[in-house]
Amino acid sequence: MALPSPPLFIVFNASSGGADAEQASGRVGDLLTAAGRPHEIIRVRGDEELTRATVRASHAAREAHGAVVAAGGDGTLNAVAQVVWNADQVMGVLPQGTFNYFGRTHGMPTALDDSVAALLSAREQAVTVGLLGERVFLVNASVGLYPRLLEERESAKRRFGRRRVVALLSGLGTILRGGSVLTLELSVEGQTRVVRTRTLFVGNNELQLQEIGLRHAVDVEQGRLAAITLQPVSTLRTLWLLIRGALGRLDGAEGVDSFAFDQLVVRMRRRVRWVKVALDGEVLRMPPPLVFRTAPRPLRLLLPAAEAEEGSA
Repeated sequence: MALPSPPLFIVFNASSGGADAEQASGRVGDLLTAAGRPHEIIRVRGDEELTRATVRASHAAREAHGAVVAAGGDGTLNAVAQVVWNADQVMGVLPQGTFNYFGRTHGMPTALDDSVAALLSAREQAVTVGLLGERVFLVNASVGLYPRLLEERESAKRRFGRRRVVALLSGLGTILRGGSVLTLELSVEGQTRVVRTRTLFVGNNELQLQEIGLRHAVDVEQGRLAAITLQPVSTLRTLWLLIRGALGRLDGAEGVDSFAFDQLVVRMRRRVRWVKVALDGEVLRMPPPLVFRTAPRPLRLLLPAAEAEEGSA
């Protein structure tokens, strides 16, 4: 006799408050009910509710020997992953964001019905995650230009809608306005160097790195992290680098430095109490020095059957 499928406790971020989010969460419930899968959907609206709801889902999943599922964009997935990873529990994803790098990397479809079907047949697989201090990141973490770009992008999305074209145009505007230059002391693998850069970007997602054309996507696939720094260059030069990235040809470009690592310590050359950082699209403040590293244990992630079999091969 087959064992009953573990229940799913779904944290569904409906922060937009629109009918689409309500319809999507209702559709997920209908599909799971039709499949006979035990579940509970916990709807949240905004970041303030998200962590509390995830902790509640984590406790319920532990008691029922189930899994916590994050339904939302990469920021929602990050918040859920932080709680689930700390508790060493199993996590599933239903990608509902703008870019969905984490879900797409691990074979989860972006169409809602297809992602629910994939979740129903998913198997547990160990997945490497990154840490900034004790904070988990699934896709990327950064300081400098990128956090400011994200803040201005979110502001534009609230005004004009959560569409890719809005994100791209907002990012272009941020770059055209320029920004300050950081002087950072980077310590990696026993060596320390000082760099001047507009941004330090740390990637943990091979799909995102592949799309901009960086060879270190292979290192990330093998469980390391990749760092990218952008030297201070003119606005026109920055735009050219942006175009190269959009074309998937950033590797080898003048002014761009990248390297793979397992641990990177970043110190600010001027004294500051905190640094604005971005983790998977969410901006927060953290005290220096900043320590980026691969997590000492993986995230236990539910992957579509084909992806799980490939990962264990």
